[in-house]
Amino acid sequence: MRSLTVLGSCGAWPEAGRACAGFLLEYDGFRVVLDLGYAALPRLLEHRPKGEVDAVVVTHQHPDHCVDVSALARVRYYEAPDAPPIPLHCTPGVLDVLRALEPIPDPATVFEFHDLATTEQLGPFTVETVELPHYKTNFGVRLSAPGVSVAYTGDSGPSPDLRKLAEGTDLFISDATLQGPSPDTTPRYLMTAGEAGRGARGARRLLLTHFWPGSDRSVSVAEAEQEFDGEVIAADEGLTITL
Repeated sequence: MRSLTVLGSCGAWPEAGRACAGFLLEYDGFRVVLDLGYAALPRLLEHRPKGEVDAVVVTHQHPDHCVDVSALARVRYYEAPDAPPIPLHCTPGVLDVLRALEPIPDPATVFEFHDLATTEQLGPFTVETVELPHYKTNFGVRLSAPGVSVAYTGDSGPSPDLRKLAEGTDLFISDATLQGPSPDTTPRYLMTAGEAGRGARGARRLLLTHFWPGSDRSVSVAEAEQEFDGEVIAADEGLTITL
């Protein structure tokens, strides 16, 4: 099976019935979680009841992207105490957040920490990272394996590096927090849906995510379609995309 399942799609906090950032990427039995924000863990457990994943990638330390990694640590600690640590590829600040949330058990006993900036291989995936503009250090990631290439921005403002990240991918997962015209402010740390569409050029499909709570997502799709010629999809909890 080669697929991506949306665990959460909201930015900042989850709307009722939804969750914040989270994706489950599966490739021939290898399972990678990309971010795990507020309320995303229960949706992961629908697919992996004891949190049985092969790796976790966290793009940055904001809680809407990493807080449920702490909950995953509890699941693993109690439900699979003899299992080896799960590789966690993240920015250094993520470990500080997890220890502040729950120091016992130490997250470093449940996870095997790796600096995402230097990660080059993850199971069958070749990994490329690029630092993108955000309030905290944030890495866009591109994971490529034979026949599949997926990229994810985490949270990002507009950047020429987005096109490099998107080029040739089967699926480009992009921050699309805002709607309407681009804000006339600098620096920029979040994108409009239109900017997400421009940044995705070169990808085959665009998955918009990190919607501000209460947004009409059909508006975001329409704005991205004005800038992107491929298929535009709004992330929705439970949606599974075949790769």
